[in-house]
Amino acid sequence: MRLLWLLATLVALTSAGIHKDSPKERYDNFRVYKLTIQNKIQLAVIEKIGELTKKYNIWKEYDERSREIDIMVSPGELNHFQELLKFNNISSELMVENVQERIDEEQVTPTADSATFGWTKYYELEEIEAWLDEILNAYPSVTEEFIVGKSYEGRTIRGIKISHKAGNPGIFIESNIHAREWITSASATWFINQLLTSEDADVRSLADNYDWHIIPVFNVDGFEYSHKKDRMWRKTRQPHATNACIGADANRNFDSYWLQNNGASSNPCSQTFAGDNPGSEPEAKALVEYLTKIQDQISVYISFHSYGQYLLSPYGHTKEEFPENYNDILTIGKAFADSIEALPYGTVYQYGSTADVLYVATGTSVDWVFNELGKKIVYTIEYRDKGRYGFILPPVQIIPNCEELMVGMLALIEKTKELGYL
Repeated sequence: MRLLWLLATLVALTSAGIHKDSPKERYDNFRVYKLTIQNKIQLAVIEKIGELTKKYNIWKEYDERSREIDIMVSPGELNHFQELLKFNNISSELMVENVQERIDEEQVTPTADSATFGWTKYYELEEIEAWLDEILNAYPSVTEEFIVGKSYEGRTIRGIKISHKAGNPGIFIESNIHAREWITSASATWFINQLLTSEDADVRSLADNYDWHIIPVFNVDGFEYSHKKDRMWRKTRQPHATNACIGADANRNFDSYWLQNNGASSNPCSQTFAGDNPGSEPEAKALVEYLTKIQDQISVYISFHSYGQYLLSPYGHTKEEFPENYNDILTIGKAFADSIEALPYGTVYQYGSTADVLYVATGTSVDWVFNELGKKIVYTIEYRDKGRYGFILPPVQIIPNCEELMVGMLALIEKTKELGYL
């Protein structure tokens, strides 16, 4: 059982040393600030500097309700940034004093058992895929691999289907579409493991009575790059024909209100670049084709993201309109959030439509599934935290986050079934 895992570890260690000509991006003395925005002029200023991606990096886009935005600032820009805040009367809170220290701490996991796959550290793509192979080999009667397609760099986008009996309603989970959101694939693998090994009666019912289609790492190229080269990488890795900036935001590349209402960017250097056209990214195109092919097998669609602690639903393109079944969507969202808050951690999730609760986002996978495939229960889960660690969530929080996912998922599915969607 452990042979594949050990081989993958060796491959990961070996390949980590291949790129000596191109060292890992470092973030020494980069800082992350939470800004409070009072008006459109202030927001425009911050969004504009956010496009200077070597100097600034938007970590969390503007939140309509809290009026906050998180931004990483390079050390060379700190004085100019502070002057900019003062001139525009923008208040700020320092969230991360040194991003590189957070990254270094994330890699140090003395309690992690390196001989077995677990959830006390974050794993690279080769290691996750070796574990997936082990799972497929260990549970051949209830699992099967599915292939979504190929990435730009030629990697296979793999998923696992868990099915205990014919005729079950299907639930599809897509994870790690944004490369730097490592907690998402960690949560996806933990969830897969629980569906197969848990002896809890509620979890067993969840596993036995639904077919689960789960992609642990969707953005395989970006995820690999975030481990080997740049921890803060978000996008895909396809070059742009007329610009030196690489990649697009795969979660703005679906043909659902694509590039409308300022829900994405047309700037190839932006973190939310929508691509040159819908489906320009091979990964998004492959997912559209795969989901279209199996749409009759799917009743619920969920996309794993971080961070912010939200359960988001359609619509992403407008906060002026809501789906016909929005009351049901909110009822399910409340069940999800209440169950998580009831745990000893007391973690609070907000829920509601993406555009209303958070910001306008167009061309997302969830909205495409809702609008184009007609699936009425679709959500984006934005995991921990609220910005103290952001994307660099310490490994010690993996299992608590996963425990919250499980109680939330149990409540979500139970309420969805109660309302007649399953």
